[in-house]
Amino acid sequence: MTLQWKIKPFDALSVHELYDILKLRSEIFVVEQNCVYLDLDGKDKIALHLFAEYDGNIVAHARLFKAGISFDNASIGRVVVDANYRDRKWGHDLMLEAIAGIKLHFDESTITIGAQLYLKKFYESHGFVQISEMYLEDDIPHIEMKRE
Repeated sequence: MTLQWKIKPFDALSVHELYDILKLRSEIFVVEQNCVYLDLDGKDKIALHLFAEYDGNIVAHARLFKAGISFDNASIGRVVVDANYRDRKWGHDLMLEAIAGIKLHFDESTITIGAQLYLKKFYESHGFVQISEMYLEDDIPHIEMKRE
């Protein structure tokens, strides 16, 4: 069984897809990271949603934005992989799909992200470089990174 990648605007997501995406994000960003924050920030409605299904479950997700929404450049956010599947390194597949999705849908190659600091090396392996000092977002250390 392989990953099935999909990319959809908000209005094209089924109710079940949206529920499963939000559940996955809550499991990781709220429960696992013990961070109380408002995940529903209004940007889901203007994002392209990239997600992977495996055995009937959504196991990875990221939001893709055109330039001028989150940063001056195109951006990727809410990058998440189900904890039960991280040993399969699907985070790397997710980033490759996200970078390709930005190019395909927005014709952009420069991408800026707000990355959790502990994932710096992961993002560097995909061509991102740190462009800011560390800052706290929801009490979690972050840095801005850019890929040209």
